[in-house]
Amino acid sequence: MPELPEVETVRTGLAPFVENERIVHVEVFHARAIRRHVLGASDFSAQLRGRTMLLPGRRGKYMWVPLDDGRALIAHLGMSGQFKVSASSAADDRHLRVRITLASGQRIEFIDQRTFGGLFIDEMDASGLPTSIAHIARDPFDPEYDVDETARRLRKRQQQVKRALLDQTLVSGIGNIYADEALWRAQLHFGRASERLTNAQAVKVLSEARTVMEAALVQGGTSFDEMYVNVNGESGYFERSLEVYGREGQPCSRCGRAIRRVAFANRSSYFCTRCQPPPRRAAGSAHSP
Repeated sequence: MPELPEVETVRTGLAPFVENERIVHVEVFHARAIRRHVLGASDFSAQLRGRTMLLPGRRGKYMWVPLDDGRALIAHLGMSGQFKVSASSAADDRHLRVRITLASGQRIEFIDQRTFGGLFIDEMDASGLPTSIAHIARDPFDPEYDVDETARRLRKRQQQVKRALLDQTLVSGIGNIYADEALWRAQLHFGRASERLTNAQAVKVLSEARTVMEAALVQGGTSFDEMYVNVNGESGYFERSLEVYGREGQPCSRCGRAIRRVAFANRSSYFCTRCQPPPRRAAGSAHSP
């Protein structure tokens, strides 16, 4: 699933094509892509037609394009959602779900192989945040994000540290990939109890999450397959720099011990058994080897 660096890469790639551009036509090819718009495809298209789009925003894994009427077009990429910018003569992608044609002649296409992502229209609050994502916590790139306060809240959680990092109401934007990478950098096992972390450990893992996501952003995010690409169709290259995620059986770059993978909350956790020793007593219900 695209995480903060991937969504931010899409947002910055999309910005020059949509800012101050007027929507002239909207086509919906799959109803599931707009399932949150209960009035259906015709109304969705009618509400967007004629609207001018402004500079896209993002919080965590959500992004949105503000509209000139005080509302916003919200996007969640889900597992495989993509935005692509194409010319009017380009052939349709077989997973094309929604196409927005602009007055410039460019087409903004929402492509989603697994159809877990989607688009919807929402009101904006006084702070410029869509009301439907007001519960989402600030992410580490937000100017008002407070790592010390987030560390304090993290240490109050009675759950495994990785579960806490994945909780978008604590800190947003961190998903499975960057949680594993941050924990490896901080030398913490995913099953450590959040409430047993020292303040220094809590600050360290949160700071490492930002550091690794900054590095991923420079390289356009992480692409394991064609289901995540930028708006120009290019893949991200941070996969080549990952230390643990997806590297089962390969040597840890810090100590040489083989990276291990175990099941975790319908996902996988990758870690080094030497650099990230398991807690004596696992917190929560996930397997802690």
